[in-house]
Amino acid sequence: MLWLLFVGFVCVVVWRVTTALFGFGYVTDDKKKLVKRLVCAGQAVVYAVLAAATATTAINGRAQGGGGSTATAGVLGLPGGQVIVAIVGVGIVVGGGVMVWHGWKKKFTEDQDLAGADRHARTVNERTGQVGYIAKGIAFGVLGVLVVSAAIRFDPAQANGLDSALKALAAQPFGVVLLAVVALGIAAYGVFCFFDARYHRV
Repeated sequence: MLWLLFVGFVCVVVWRVTTALFGFGYVTDDKKKLVKRLVCAGQAVVYAVLAAATATTAINGRAQGGGGSTATAGVLGLPGGQVIVAIVGVGIVVGGGVMVWHGWKKKFTEDQDLAGADRHARTVNERTGQVGYIAKGIAFGVLGVLVVSAAIRFDPAQANGLDSALKALAAQPFGVVLLAVVALGIAAYGVFCFFDARYHRV
């Protein structure tokens, strides 16, 4: 399963790099095109890191727990490390906010060609995309808050990945309900991805 994930991540890296270099020909606004290409380049870097981490875990034959905490601890130990980690945390929060905004405004449809889709497919695509993007944004927003908190408190254990963010969400009042809502939202995003694979502009 890990090697299958690795192959999938590598494919996404190739796709994002290609899109960053040659994609979005349908976008007429040069500034918007540049922003979209830069976003794709950033995503390529993220998935390259995920691919490397997955391959390392597969080769070692066991999961390496606390990887996020170890990485954060290493950065915190650098000169200006607290500032770097805080900036990264703020970036994650902003990224989560952008995901929520994209979902709320249905911005994801700008990169889709739904001309051949029937009304029912359009509706399911839009609703799952909205719910999915908002749920992802909330999860990443909580993660960003934890990273910023780790920088302020100088405690890398608080920034141990998305699983820690979801656990923190579950610990809040009505946390189990919130976590269930986020889980359903991420499941909706999974459904949306199938529609996006079908209707994404190329």
